[in-house]
Amino acid sequence: MTRLRQRMLEELQRRNYSPNTTRSYIHAIEDFARYFGRSPYVLGPEHIRQYQVHLFRDRKLSAGTIEGRTAALRFLYVKTLKRPYLHDQIPFPKRQRPLPTVLSPEEVERLIASARNLMHRAMLMTLYGTGVRRTELCQLRVDDVDSKRMVIRVRHGKGGRDRDVLLSATLLDTLREYWKWMKPKTYLFPGTVNGWRADKPITPKVVWNAVNEAKIRAGISKRVSPHTLRHSFATHMLEAGADLRTIQVLLGHAELADTAVYLHLSRRHLQAIASPIEAIAVCSPDTVKRSRKKIRR
Repeated sequence: MTRLRQRMLEELQRRNYSPNTTRSYIHAIEDFARYFGRSPYVLGPEHIRQYQVHLFRDRKLSAGTIEGRTAALRFLYVKTLKRPYLHDQIPFPKRQRPLPTVLSPEEVERLIASARNLMHRAMLMTLYGTGVRRTELCQLRVDDVDSKRMVIRVRHGKGGRDRDVLLSATLLDTLREYWKWMKPKTYLFPGTVNGWRADKPITPKVVWNAVNEAKIRAGISKRVSPHTLRHSFATHMLEAGADLRTIQVLLGHAELADTAVYLHLSRRHLQAIASPIEAIAVCSPDTVKRSRKKIRR
């Protein structure tokens, strides 16, 4: 391990960055150094500019992926190497932020019904019934399910925050049936080692595969991922009358602005007010001519 890599690891650890963020930052810096064949310590703003252009033009990476690489470079130069003057010379790329995909309740029913087995069904129902993130689902423990209070405790969610999420009677029935079959010990959804069930958490890829398989079986044409069920949970909660602040707490959002996006997806809120065109007088479309030819004078 190089001295610079060790220093960056220590800076990430003392700021309590998550293991996933730590891994992605270290990987990004290693890729940056590999591209130039030199230590990042001797590289500067012009090299960073060339690298960002390379990621966009040659490797065709998305703006979101490059944003993550840029955050790693900022951390290295500003936090680890103590060069704050480089902050403004490492710009984040402008990102397009399309509205997330949301399934209808009927599509969610089809997706869950198409799960390959009881474990996949329990995972899909937990994603939709609680709104947890994929990585949070992987880390759920058996004793996080509190049937007396009808909540599930999410430990060390994004930003290191704990929170309680909803545990519905329908989800509890499925989880109980699943527990009788699987008998998980520590982790609610245990993974495998060499093809054998082990007392370790499943990987996020297992969750993604479970959702993708169910999507294909259900014949759903939309792009569906585990996060789609989280978006669907929040949107359907909003349409059912829940307020934004409650949904923010359930989702574990640090800012209310992150939750407000679901206002754009909720049919109830979109249909709550009339369009201004309803307030003006327009003639019946039956009286409007159909021809697009110009009238000769």
